[in-house]
Amino acid sequence: MTSYGDHGSSLRDLPRLRSSRRRRVSSYDRSGGNEDRLTVRPGETVELANIAGAGDINHIWMTVAPMAPPDPNTPDKAFMRKLVLRVYWDGNEHPSVLVPLGDFFGVGHAKTTNFASLPLQMSPQDGKSLNSFFHMPFADGARFELVNECTDLTVWFYYYIDYEAFDELEDGIGRFHASWHREDPTDGIEQGELTNAQYLFEGDNTTGDGNYTILETKGRGHYVGCTFNVTNLRHTEDWNWYGEGDDMIFIDGEEWPPDIHGTGTEDYFNTAWCPAEPYQSMYHGITMPGGDNWSGQISMYRFHVEDPITFSESIRVTIEHGHNNQRSDDISSVAYWYLDRVDETLTLPPVEERLPRLG
Repeated sequence: MTSYGDHGSSLRDLPRLRSSRRRRVSSYDRSGGNEDRLTVRPGETVELANIAGAGDINHIWMTVAPMAPPDPNTPDKAFMRKLVLRVYWDGNEHPSVLVPLGDFFGVGHAKTTNFASLPLQMSPQDGKSLNSFFHMPFADGARFELVNECTDLTVWFYYYIDYEAFDELEDGIGRFHASWHREDPTDGIEQGELTNAQYLFEGDNTTGDGNYTILETKGRGHYVGCTFNVTNLRHTEDWNWYGEGDDMIFIDGEEWPPDIHGTGTEDYFNTAWCPAEPYQSMYHGITMPGGDNWSGQISMYRFHVEDPITFSESIRVTIEHGHNNQRSDDISSVAYWYLDRVDETLTLPPVEERLPRLG
């Protein structure tokens, strides 16, 4: 195939003949045996792929397991947060994907669970088969790394990275990005003398200041979604819904109210009426619904595949943490977007600041 081309991968386009050159980098045993994996020790960074030229990553499969049964007292129970996926495009020294492994594939809290969306899936057994179908084009090389930031856990790591090789990548094709963020806890207020209803539902947010930020970046591109994780830190027998946070997406420096202003946490994630059950679909879902009275750990996703949110200069994707930012919960997220350049500002907090709360 000479370039990215003008057709997609939908069922309608499947009959269209094409001249693709399919390629794969995987962990297969080069000796011809059955040791089809990498052994990644604590503190080690391994290069998974170093692809030259132009192309398009169109499928990633990965799975990971401790090399030996872990001690029940291991400090590395949260190894899905301690393993980090880094991806670099076009020879840039700054990664465009910089995300803990489990979070990248759609579920937070260092957990896995079976779910299926269009771009991301965790498949049996118990969600430990990690799949991405996001397209990730590059013009001059792609490099994948896995970092093991565990204290003492050595892991076995198996993977496929499937791609098409091109003669060149034409102009106008964005670079895929993914970045992890956390606020633990969010900057809420004490309930004090407020009634439960006042604490959860009252107050006026007319600026968007203090909202939780899912993504903030500059350039031209489009935001294509997020995974969103909450640990409910409010322990009460009163009605304890963690949501009511309006999504507010500020494009190209606009002031409040932005053109894209929503009505509540569950509404942005395409659900309704304070859901407390698992659900999955192509573009939105709840992979972890939490416990009784919305306690414990929650994880959900929303992908803008049919409705990407475009920007010419900048974008700031935010959501309130409780109405008027009055709740103080542990929130983390992964944002996914395409950009006309490599965003060289991505950072990842040190491992001790990424560990999930017990739950």
